[in-house]
Amino acid sequence: MAKSVFRFLSRRQESPLLHGDSHSLRLARYSDFGQWLILRTESRAFLQPWEPTWRDDELSQSSFRARVNRSIEEYRAGYAVPLLVFDRSQTTLLGGLTIGYIRRGAAQSCMIGYWMGERHAGQGHMLAALKIAIPYIYGQLQLHRIEAACIPDNWKSVRLLEKAGFEREGLLRKYLKINGEWRDHVMYSRLTEHDETGKMTQS
Repeated sequence: MAKSVFRFLSRRQESPLLHGDSHSLRLARYSDFGQWLILRTESRAFLQPWEPTWRDDELSQSSFRARVNRSIEEYRAGYAVPLLVFDRSQTTLLGGLTIGYIRRGAAQSCMIGYWMGERHAGQGHMLAALKIAIPYIYGQLQLHRIEAACIPDNWKSVRLLEKAGFEREGLLRKYLKINGEWRDHVMYSRLTEHDETGKMTQS
């Protein structure tokens, strides 16, 4: 697992800043709109087959501001950590990785989702982002189970999850409405375990 650094001023009131050797992950800011708009616009045809149908105002500045506000609220409430993925210096936006559907109590689990700009795809950026996020999920968030669902013929996503240590569990029929159609998804998961000494390990 890649070495990661987490910086927090307050667990619930300040945005997390996650660093790896060559990438940074953080919540979106209003100032990210320009980069986000360009990357999402030029990647539209690349992303839409794997995402819910985009709204008419999907790429508007007001929609982005609402997205930023919602991200902050969800993070502070402990429901989700919606992160943007940047290079290490935070000058180039690469994509996004959301730690969502955080469940406490007996479950202690979450669901992750991600997207990558077309010009940055296939270069290992999302695998690096996952290697930063996974220790944060197990350590700072103290969750036991990470879930991810992907469309079976999205072989790039399948390969990414397998490289990141996720295991296939089964098929979810008509699980999400993607690009206007209810699509089957394959469920993957990654768990924490404890060895005989009580030390946490990852599987």
